[in-house]
Amino acid sequence: MKGQSKALKRVRRGNLCSGCGGCALIAPGKIAMTYETPGYLRPTQKSALTAAENERIARICPGLRQEVLVSDKQHDDVLWGPFISMHTGHAVNPRLRHSASSGGVLSAILTHLLETDQVDGVIQNFAAQDLPIGNVTRLSRTAASVLQAAGSRYAPSAPLEELHRHINSKQRFAFVGKPCDVAALRALAKEDERINARIPVMLSFFCAGVPSLSGGEAVLEKMGTSLDKISAFRFRGNGWPGKATATLIDGSTLEMSYHDSWGKVLSRHVQHRCKICADGTGAAADLVCADAWECDEQGYPLFEEQEGTSLIVARTPLGATLLAKAKDAKKISLESFDSSRLTRMQPGQFGRRRVLFARLSGLRILGKPVPKYIGLHIMSAARLGTVRGNLKNFLGMVRRVWQKQV
Repeated sequence: MKGQSKALKRVRRGNLCSGCGGCALIAPGKIAMTYETPGYLRPTQKSALTAAENERIARICPGLRQEVLVSDKQHDDVLWGPFISMHTGHAVNPRLRHSASSGGVLSAILTHLLETDQVDGVIQNFAAQDLPIGNVTRLSRTAASVLQAAGSRYAPSAPLEELHRHINSKQRFAFVGKPCDVAALRALAKEDERINARIPVMLSFFCAGVPSLSGGEAVLEKMGTSLDKISAFRFRGNGWPGKATATLIDGSTLEMSYHDSWGKVLSRHVQHRCKICADGTGAAADLVCADAWECDEQGYPLFEEQEGTSLIVARTPLGATLLAKAKDAKKISLESFDSSRLTRMQPGQFGRRRVLFARLSGLRILGKPVPKYIGLHIMSAARLGTVRGNLKNFLGMVRRVWQKQV
């Protein structure tokens, strides 16, 4: 096709797409996000792009580059990125705390933003009605809608794809997305003044990667059912960590523990871009929430069901202010948190950051495109790892390329 995007060609050549939909936002009508085997969202170019559109995609695509800038008000942690404060806590509303994946703090803050008219709506993901294991991006305008959306959705989502409908309005929104979604949106905000005007609040969560739809189908198969036999599906929530729950057409339910659904199935279906991600912790967001896991003596998270607790990272002054106001309004309960405990609490994020340089090196040596990371301390994080661990990941990535798994 004449006018085919060079940026998208590079993304495809390196299998670098995160599925955020930022390219479709830049060129609406010319690019659409569609499912490709084994069930990842990928851009499909329908018509020629201008040189300006292609250059803008190259600047904001998280598959190609990500830059993190740090202000003098932020701590800059090698592993966890820039932040102002860290806390643990939970939603005061017991129903919200139970429904959400961890302690419900993110949902409680969204509810507070709506109830105090700080935003007119919340852009967030819901379970797709026509695809229970899939996602759809919708607008929440009430606390009831935020409650309906509560709970992690371990499936592809492209929340930026149709964002032009909101940034061309006269309303103000909070945006909730994966770290890569927020990184792309923040990059676009540097050159499109409508973004900050229409979306003044950007929130995220710790992300271990995006599984394909095939991952969701594999969970259903392990449960003894299939997509055509269910009417609804929850990956987590209704407890902490909460069980994967399939509601069958006859109204009965099947369940699987988080340890089995994520640890044994979904994590094996994560897309390539997530395996070389330098930012699973939402460095570009105003506020980020995660699971405040308790761990055993070997450092492995304990997944026994209990009342949820969130880890909350305020990254910007706005994020810190939102957190303080929600606490003052008695929407959330907070306790101070020492960031030195985070490595033990989030061993998966810690491990991936240490071996990232080795994985990227394995791709580079064989001529594969990799994202350009600026301000994310790739080398410094690698020094926290072991020689054996880095060598194992370097050789593992080389093997994957040779076997055409990348």
